[in-house]
Amino acid sequence: MEHANANPSIASVLHHSVRAGRNLALTNSKQRERAIGAMATALRGSFHDILEANTLDLEASRELGISDLLIEWLKLTPERLQRYIDLLYKLGEISSIYGNADLGSQGGDRHSYSQVKPLGTVAFIYEALPELGAIAAGMSIKTGNSIILRGGPEAQHTNLAISIALRIGLEQADFPVDAVQLVDSAPSLLYELLTRTQQVNLVIPYGRPSLIHQVTQQATVSVLPAAIGNCYLYWGANGNLELVRHAICDSHVGEPDAVNAIEKVLIHADRSSTSLTMLWKSLKERGFQLHGDRELVSNYGEYLQLAQDGEWYQPYLRKIIAFRSVQSVEEAISTIDRFSSGHADCIVTDSYLETQQFVAGVNSACVYINASPRFYRHQRGSDRIWLGMSNYHGSQRGAIGLSTLIATQQVTMG
Repeated sequence: MEHANANPSIASVLHHSVRAGRNLALTNSKQRERAIGAMATALRGSFHDILEANTLDLEASRELGISDLLIEWLKLTPERLQRYIDLLYKLGEISSIYGNADLGSQGGDRHSYSQVKPLGTVAFIYEALPELGAIAAGMSIKTGNSIILRGGPEAQHTNLAISIALRIGLEQADFPVDAVQLVDSAPSLLYELLTRTQQVNLVIPYGRPSLIHQVTQQATVSVLPAAIGNCYLYWGANGNLELVRHAICDSHVGEPDAVNAIEKVLIHADRSSTSLTMLWKSLKERGFQLHGDRELVSNYGEYLQLAQDGEWYQPYLRKIIAFRSVQSVEEAISTIDRFSSGHADCIVTDSYLETQQFVAGVNSACVYINASPRFYRHQRGSDRIWLGMSNYHGSQRGAIGLSTLIATQQVTMG
Protein backbone atom coordinates (compact mmCIF):
# COMPACT_ATOMS: atom_id res chain seq x y z
CA MET A 1 0.00 0.00 0.00
CA GLU A 2 1.20 3.53 -0.74
CA HIS A 3 0.82 5.32 2.59
CA ALA A 4 1.63 8.85 1.49
CA ASN A 5 1.38 10.68 -1.77
CA ALA A 6 3.81 13.60 -1.95
CA ASN A 7 1.42 16.17 -3.41
CA PRO A 8 -1.97 14.71 -4.32
CA SER A 9 -4.45 17.12 -5.85
CA ILE A 10 -7.42 18.15 -3.73
CA ALA A 11 -9.72 16.66 -6.37
CA SER A 12 -8.01 13.29 -6.00
CA VAL A 13 -8.01 13.47 -2.19
CA LEU A 14 -11.70 14.31 -2.10
CA HIS A 15 -12.62 11.62 -4.59
CA HIS A 16 -10.95 8.96 -2.47
CA SER A 17 -12.28 10.45 0.75
CA VAL A 18 -15.90 10.43 -0.42
CA ARG A 19 -15.57 6.86 -1.65
CA ALA A 20 -14.01 5.76 1.65
CA GLY A 21 -16.76 7.54 3.57
CA ARG A 22 -19.45 5.63 1.69
CA ASN A 23 -17.77 2.35 2.59
CA LEU A 24 -17.38 3.42 6.22
CA ALA A 25 -21.09 4.20 6.48
CA LEU A 26 -21.80 0.51 5.86
CA THR A 27 -19.65 -0.70 8.76
CA ASN A 28 -20.95 -1.48 12.24
CA SER A 29 -19.76 -0.30 15.66
CA LYS A 30 -17.73 -3.45 16.36
CA GLN A 31 -15.81 -3.10 13.10
CA ARG A 32 -15.08 0.55 13.86
CA GLU A 33 -13.94 -0.34 17.35
CA ARG A 34 -11.43 -2.81 15.92
CA ALA A 35 -10.23 -0.26 13.37
CA ILE A 36 -9.60 2.41 16.02
CA GLY A 37 -7.78 -0.14 18.18
CA ALA A 38 -5.61 -1.05 15.20
CA MET A 39 -4.87 2.64 14.59
CA ALA A 40 -3.77 3.04 18.22
CA THR A 41 -1.62 -0.10 18.01
CA ALA A 42 0.02 1.20 14.82
CA LEU A 43 0.79 4.49 16.56
CA ARG A 44 2.38 2.56 19.40
CA GLY A 45 4.44 0.60 16.87
CA SER A 46 5.60 3.88 15.31
CA PHE A 47 6.28 5.52 18.69
CA HIS A 48 9.99 6.25 18.11
CA ASP A 49 9.52 7.25 14.47
CA ILE A 50 6.92 9.84 15.54
CA LEU A 51 9.19 11.26 18.27
CA GLU A 52 12.13 11.45 15.84
CA ALA A 53 9.95 13.27 13.31
CA ASN A 54 8.84 15.64 16.06
CA THR A 55 12.48 16.39 16.90
CA LEU A 56 13.07 17.40 13.27
CA ASP A 57 10.05 19.72 13.36
CA LEU A 58 11.15 21.29 16.64
CA GLU A 59 14.67 21.95 15.33
CA ALA A 60 13.37 23.51 12.11
CA SER A 61 10.76 25.59 13.96
CA ARG A 62 13.33 27.02 16.37
CA GLU A 63 15.62 27.94 13.46
CA LEU A 64 12.70 29.71 11.75
CA GLY A 65 11.79 31.63 14.91
CA ILE A 66 8.37 30.03 15.34
CA SER A 67 6.53 31.48 18.36
CA ASP A 68 7.01 29.96 21.80
CA LEU A 69 3.30 29.11 21.89
CA LEU A 70 3.49 26.93 18.77
CA ILE A 71 6.72 25.34 20.01
CA GLU A 72 4.92 24.39 23.22
CA TRP A 73 1.96 22.99 21.26
CA LEU A 74 4.27 21.16 18.88
CA LYS A 75 6.56 19.40 21.34
CA LEU A 76 5.66 15.73 21.85
CA THR A 77 7.13 14.13 24.94
CA PRO A 78 6.95 10.32 25.29
CA GLU A 79 4.42 10.78 28.10
CA ARG A 80 2.23 13.09 26.04
CA LEU A 81 2.29 10.78 23.00
CA GLN A 82 1.49 7.74 25.14
CA ARG A 83 -1.42 9.60 26.77
CA TYR A 84 -3.00 10.20 23.38
CA ILE A 85 -2.42 6.63 22.22
CA ASP A 86 -4.25 5.50 25.36
CA LEU A 87 -6.98 8.03 24.59
CA LEU A 88 -7.38 6.57 21.11
CA TYR A 89 -7.76 3.07 22.60
CA LYS A 90 -10.39 4.49 24.97
CA LEU A 91 -12.21 6.11 22.07
CA GLY A 92 -12.54 2.75 20.36
CA GLU A 93 -13.96 1.13 23.48
CA ILE A 94 -16.68 3.63 24.47
CA SER A 95 -20.29 2.89 23.67
CA SER A 96 -21.55 3.50 20.17
CA ILE A 97 -23.63 6.63 19.64
CA TYR A 98 -25.76 4.85 17.09
CA GLY A 99 -28.93 2.85 17.55
CA ASN A 100 -31.09 5.39 19.38
CA ALA A 101 -33.49 6.20 16.59
CA ASP A 102 -36.69 8.09 17.24
CA LEU A 103 -39.62 5.79 16.45
CA GLY A 104 -41.58 8.79 15.30
CA SER A 105 -45.31 8.86 14.67
CA GLN A 106 -47.87 7.10 12.56
CA GLY A 107 -50.65 8.83 10.71
CA GLY A 108 -52.86 7.67 7.87
CA ASP A 109 -50.86 5.51 5.47
CA ARG A 110 -47.48 6.94 6.41
CA HIS A 111 -44.99 6.15 9.15
CA SER A 112 -42.10 8.53 9.98
CA TYR A 113 -39.00 8.07 12.07
CA SER A 114 -35.55 9.62 12.41
CA GLN A 115 -32.16 7.96 12.40
CA VAL A 116 -28.57 9.11 12.86
CA LYS A 117 -25.96 8.77 10.15
CA PRO A 118 -22.44 10.04 9.38
CA LEU A 119 -21.89 13.49 7.91
CA GLY A 120 -19.65 12.12 5.15
CA THR A 121 -16.26 13.86 4.89
CA VAL A 122 -14.80 16.03 7.65
CA ALA A 123 -11.79 18.33 7.26
CA PHE A 124 -9.69 19.09 10.34
CA ILE A 125 -7.48 22.20 9.98
CA TYR A 126 -5.04 22.57 12.87
CA GLU A 127 -1.84 24.26 14.02
CA ALA A 128 0.93 22.28 15.75
CA LEU A 129 -0.69 19.90 18.31
CA PRO A 130 0.04 16.91 16.02
CA GLU A 131 -1.59 14.39 18.37
CA LEU A 132 -4.97 16.04 17.76
CA GLY A 133 -4.89 14.70 14.20
CA ALA A 134 -4.98 11.18 15.64
CA ILE A 135 -7.90 11.99 17.98
CA ALA A 136 -9.86 13.74 15.22
CA ALA A 137 -9.28 10.73 12.95
CA GLY A 138 -10.41 8.33 15.66
CA MET A 139 -13.58 10.35 16.29
CA SER A 140 -14.33 10.38 12.57
CA ILE A 141 -13.88 6.62 12.18
CA LYS A 142 -16.00 6.08 15.32
CA THR A 143 -18.87 7.98 13.71
CA GLY A 144 -18.42 6.49 10.22
CA ASN A 145 -16.91 9.58 8.58
CA SER A 146 -13.80 9.94 6.46
CA ILE A 147 -11.41 12.73 7.44
CA ILE A 148 -8.93 15.00 5.70
CA LEU A 149 -6.17 16.31 7.96
CA ARG A 150 -4.45 19.58 7.17
CA GLY A 151 -1.82 20.47 9.76
CA GLY A 152 0.51 23.44 9.84
CA PRO A 153 3.96 23.48 8.19
CA GLU A 154 5.62 23.62 11.61
CA ALA A 155 4.55 19.98 12.25
CA GLN A 156 4.87 18.52 8.77
CA HIS A 157 7.18 15.60 9.68
CA THR A 158 5.23 14.67 12.80
CA ASN A 159 1.87 14.89 11.04
CA LEU A 160 3.15 12.68 8.22
CA ALA A 161 4.49 10.05 10.62
CA ILE A 162 1.19 9.98 12.52
CA SER A 163 -0.94 9.81 9.36
CA ILE A 164 1.16 6.94 7.97
CA ALA A 165 0.68 5.01 11.22
CA LEU A 166 -3.07 5.65 11.21
CA ARG A 167 -3.37 4.39 7.64
CA ILE A 168 -1.33 1.29 8.47
CA GLY A 169 -3.78 0.59 11.27
CA LEU A 170 -6.74 0.97 8.93
CA GLU A 171 -5.14 -1.35 6.40
CA GLN A 172 -4.49 -3.97 9.08
CA ALA A 173 -8.13 -3.74 10.15
CA ASP A 174 -9.23 -4.18 6.52
CA PHE A 175 -10.71 -0.68 6.45
CA PRO A 176 -10.42 1.79 3.55
CA VAL A 177 -7.10 3.55 4.16
CA ASP A 178 -8.31 6.69 2.41
CA ALA A 179 -10.70 7.27 5.29
CA VAL A 180 -7.72 9.18 6.74
CA GLN A 181 -5.71 11.46 4.45
CA LEU A 182 -3.16 14.17 5.10
CA VAL A 183 -2.86 17.09 2.68
CA ASP A 184 -0.09 19.62 2.17
CA SER A 185 -0.15 22.86 4.16
CA ALA A 186 0.10 25.14 1.10
CA PRO A 187 -2.36 28.10 1.34
CA SER A 188 -3.70 27.47 -2.17
CA LEU A 189 -4.65 23.91 -1.25
CA LEU A 190 -6.34 25.13 1.91
CA TYR A 191 -8.54 27.55 -0.03
CA GLU A 192 -9.49 24.82 -2.49
CA LEU A 193 -10.37 22.46 0.36
CA LEU A 194 -12.54 25.09 2.05
CA THR A 195 -14.63 25.73 -1.03
CA ARG A 196 -15.52 22.16 -2.06
CA THR A 197 -19.12 22.27 -0.87
CA GLN A 198 -20.15 19.11 -2.73
CA GLN A 199 -17.53 16.87 -1.12
CA VAL A 200 -16.64 18.40 2.28
CA ASN A 201 -19.47 18.26 4.80
CA LEU A 202 -17.84 19.97 7.78
CA VAL A 203 -14.61 21.85 8.50
CA ILE A 204 -13.26 22.13 12.05
CA PRO A 205 -10.43 24.68 12.42
CA TYR A 206 -8.32 24.47 15.59
CA GLY A 207 -5.60 26.94 16.56
CA ARG A 208 -4.89 30.60 17.11
CA PRO A 209 -7.48 33.30 16.28
CA SER A 210 -5.66 34.14 13.03
CA LEU A 211 -6.21 30.60 11.72
CA ILE A 212 -9.85 30.50 12.82
CA HIS A 213 -10.50 33.86 11.13
CA GLN A 214 -8.79 32.76 7.91
CA VAL A 215 -10.84 29.57 7.69
CA THR A 216 -14.19 31.16 8.53
CA GLN A 217 -13.59 33.98 6.04
CA GLN A 218 -12.52 31.75 3.14
CA ALA A 219 -14.82 28.77 3.60
CA THR A 220 -18.01 28.19 1.67
CA VAL A 221 -18.48 24.80 3.34
CA SER A 222 -19.96 24.45 6.83
CA VAL A 223 -17.48 25.47 9.55
CA LEU A 224 -17.49 24.62 13.25
CA PRO A 225 -14.77 26.87 14.74
CA ALA A 226 -12.96 25.74 17.87
CA ALA A 227 -12.18 28.39 20.48
CA ILE A 228 -9.20 28.69 22.83
CA GLY A 229 -8.74 31.19 25.65
CA ASN A 230 -10.24 34.62 26.39
CA CYS A 231 -12.66 33.15 28.93
CA TYR A 232 -14.07 35.56 31.52
CA LEU A 233 -14.72 35.18 35.23
CA TYR A 234 -17.04 37.46 37.18
CA TRP A 235 -16.06 37.79 40.83
CA GLY A 236 -19.16 38.90 42.71
CA ALA A 237 -19.19 41.10 45.81
CA ASN A 238 -19.55 38.01 48.03
CA GLY A 239 -17.49 35.51 46.01
CA ASN A 240 -14.88 33.35 47.69
CA LEU A 241 -11.27 34.45 47.14
CA GLU A 242 -9.84 30.93 47.22
CA LEU A 243 -12.37 29.73 44.62
CA VAL A 244 -11.35 32.56 42.29
CA ARG A 245 -7.65 31.77 42.69
CA HIS A 246 -8.24 28.05 42.12
CA ALA A 247 -10.46 28.60 39.07
CA ILE A 248 -7.89 30.85 37.41
CA CYS A 249 -4.86 28.66 38.08
CA ASP A 250 -6.59 25.37 37.33
CA SER A 251 -8.04 26.65 34.05
CA HIS A 252 -4.53 27.31 32.74
CA VAL A 253 -3.54 23.67 33.04
CA GLY A 254 -3.63 22.18 29.52
CA GLU A 255 -2.41 19.23 27.45
CA PRO A 256 -0.74 21.60 26.44
CA ASP A 257 -3.57 23.75 25.05
CA ALA A 258 -5.45 25.41 27.94
CA VAL A 259 -8.71 25.60 26.00
CA ASN A 260 -10.80 27.19 28.78
CA ALA A 261 -8.10 29.41 30.29
CA ILE A 262 -9.52 32.33 32.28
CA GLU A 263 -7.73 35.38 30.93
CA LYS A 264 -10.06 38.16 32.02
CA VAL A 265 -11.56 38.77 35.48
CA LEU A 266 -14.40 41.19 36.16
CA ILE A 267 -14.35 42.40 39.78
CA HIS A 268 -17.38 43.79 41.57
CA ALA A 269 -16.59 47.33 42.70
CA ASP A 270 -17.44 46.45 46.33
CA ARG A 271 -14.59 43.93 46.64
CA SER A 272 -12.15 44.90 49.38
CA SER A 273 -8.66 46.04 48.48
CA THR A 274 -7.29 43.38 50.81
CA SER A 275 -8.87 40.54 48.84
CA LEU A 276 -7.65 42.03 45.56
CA THR A 277 -4.05 42.39 46.65
CA MET A 278 -4.06 38.89 48.15
CA LEU A 279 -5.22 37.44 44.83
CA TRP A 280 -2.72 39.43 42.78
CA LYS A 281 0.22 38.52 45.01
CA SER A 282 -0.75 34.85 44.77
CA LEU A 283 -1.00 34.97 40.97
CA LYS A 284 2.31 36.79 40.59
CA GLU A 285 3.99 34.12 42.70
CA ARG A 286 2.68 31.55 40.22
CA GLY A 287 4.22 33.35 37.25
CA PHE A 288 1.22 35.29 35.92
CA GLN A 289 1.49 38.75 34.38
CA LEU A 290 -1.32 41.04 35.50
CA HIS A 291 -3.03 43.77 33.49
CA GLY A 292 -5.91 46.04 34.47
CA ASP A 293 -8.28 48.76 33.33
CA ARG A 294 -7.53 52.44 33.97
CA GLU A 295 -9.47 52.58 37.22
CA LEU A 296 -7.71 49.62 38.77
CA VAL A 297 -4.27 50.64 37.50
CA SER A 298 -4.69 54.12 38.96
CA ASN A 299 -5.27 52.58 42.40
CA TYR A 300 -3.08 49.47 42.19
CA GLY A 301 -0.31 50.37 39.79
CA GLU A 302 2.24 48.37 41.76
CA TYR A 303 0.42 45.16 40.80
CA LEU A 304 -1.08 45.89 37.37
CA GLN A 305 -0.01 47.30 34.04
CA LEU A 306 -2.51 49.06 31.82
CA ALA A 307 -4.49 46.83 29.45
CA GLN A 308 -4.94 48.19 25.94
CA ASP A 309 -8.45 48.39 24.48
CA GLY A 310 -7.91 45.52 22.04
CA GLU A 311 -6.82 43.12 24.78
CA TRP A 312 -10.37 42.58 26.03
CA TYR A 313 -11.36 40.97 22.72
CA GLN A 314 -8.30 38.78 22.18
CA PRO A 315 -6.93 35.66 23.93
CA TYR A 316 -3.41 35.96 25.28
CA LEU A 317 -2.76 32.19 25.15
CA ARG A 318 -0.14 32.83 27.82
CA LYS A 319 -0.12 33.28 31.59
CA ILE A 320 -1.57 36.78 31.49
CA ILE A 321 -4.72 37.91 33.31
CA ALA A 322 -6.48 41.26 32.81
CA PHE A 323 -8.77 42.68 35.52
CA ARG A 324 -11.66 45.09 35.09
CA SER A 325 -13.97 46.72 37.62
CA VAL A 326 -17.76 46.45 37.19
CA GLN A 327 -20.63 47.84 39.24
CA SER A 328 -23.05 44.91 39.01
CA VAL A 329 -23.75 41.45 37.61
CA GLU A 330 -25.70 43.15 34.80
CA GLU A 331 -22.59 45.08 33.75
CA ALA A 332 -20.54 41.89 33.99
CA ILE A 333 -22.96 40.08 31.68
CA SER A 334 -22.93 42.85 29.07
CA THR A 335 -19.11 43.02 29.21
CA ILE A 336 -18.76 39.27 28.74
CA ASP A 337 -21.21 39.20 25.86
CA ARG A 338 -19.28 42.02 24.20
CA PHE A 339 -15.70 40.81 24.65
CA SER A 340 -15.58 37.12 25.61
CA SER A 341 -14.87 34.30 23.16
CA GLY A 342 -18.20 32.92 24.39
CA HIS A 343 -17.29 29.26 24.81
CA ALA A 344 -16.67 29.05 28.58
CA ASP A 345 -17.30 31.77 31.16
CA CYS A 346 -17.52 31.68 34.95
CA ILE A 347 -19.06 33.27 38.00
CA VAL A 348 -17.83 33.06 41.58
CA THR A 349 -20.44 34.31 44.03
CA ASP A 350 -22.34 33.36 47.17
CA SER A 351 -25.48 35.02 45.84
CA TYR A 352 -28.14 32.70 44.41
CA LEU A 353 -29.79 35.68 42.70
CA GLU A 354 -26.54 36.66 40.97
CA THR A 355 -26.09 33.07 39.83
CA GLN A 356 -29.54 32.97 38.26
CA GLN A 357 -29.09 36.34 36.58
CA PHE A 358 -25.70 35.30 35.20
CA VAL A 359 -26.88 31.98 33.78
CA ALA A 360 -29.98 33.52 32.23
CA GLY A 361 -28.19 36.56 30.85
CA VAL A 362 -24.74 35.54 29.62
CA ASN A 363 -24.61 34.27 26.04
CA SER A 364 -21.92 31.62 26.53
CA ALA A 365 -21.88 28.02 25.33
CA CYS A 366 -20.78 26.76 28.77
CA VAL A 367 -21.20 28.48 32.13
CA TYR A 368 -19.34 27.49 35.29
CA ILE A 369 -20.68 28.41 38.73
CA ASN A 370 -18.16 28.44 41.59
CA ALA A 371 -16.09 25.90 39.66
CA SER A 372 -12.97 25.76 37.53
CA PRO A 373 -13.67 25.69 33.78
CA ARG A 374 -10.58 23.54 33.17
CA PHE A 375 -10.94 21.60 29.90
CA TYR A 376 -10.50 17.82 29.84
CA ARG A 377 -10.32 15.85 26.59
CA HIS A 378 -11.20 12.85 28.67
CA GLN A 379 -11.92 13.08 32.37
CA ARG A 380 -11.26 9.95 34.38
CA GLY A 381 -14.44 7.97 34.91
CA SER A 382 -16.18 9.69 31.99
CA ASP A 383 -17.37 8.00 28.81
CA ARG A 384 -16.97 11.16 26.73
CA ILE A 385 -14.03 12.42 24.72
CA TRP A 386 -13.86 16.02 23.49
CA LEU A 387 -11.80 17.38 20.63
CA GLY A 388 -12.26 20.99 21.75
CA MET A 389 -14.84 23.70 22.46
CA SER A 390 -16.85 25.78 20.01
CA ASN A 391 -18.48 29.18 20.39
CA TYR A 392 -20.58 28.56 17.28
CA HIS A 393 -24.06 30.04 17.69
CA GLY A 394 -26.17 27.02 16.84
CA SER A 395 -27.11 23.54 17.98
CA GLN A 396 -23.48 22.35 17.84
CA ARG A 397 -21.99 24.95 20.20
CA GLY A 398 -20.09 23.88 23.29
CA ALA A 399 -17.96 20.75 23.57
CA ILE A 400 -16.95 19.16 20.23
CA GLY A 401 -17.61 15.45 20.67
CA LEU A 402 -18.86 12.45 18.74
CA SER A 403 -22.39 13.83 18.44
CA THR A 404 -20.92 16.76 16.49
CA LEU A 405 -19.97 14.39 13.66
CA ILE A 406 -23.38 12.84 13.03
CA ALA A 407 -26.53 14.04 11.32
CA THR A 408 -30.19 13.19 11.76
CA GLN A 409 -32.10 11.81 8.81
CA GLN A 410 -35.88 11.81 8.67
CA VAL A 411 -37.43 8.76 6.98
CA THR A 412 -41.07 8.51 5.93
CA MET A 413 -42.56 5.25 4.69
CA GLY A 414 -45.82 4.89 2.79
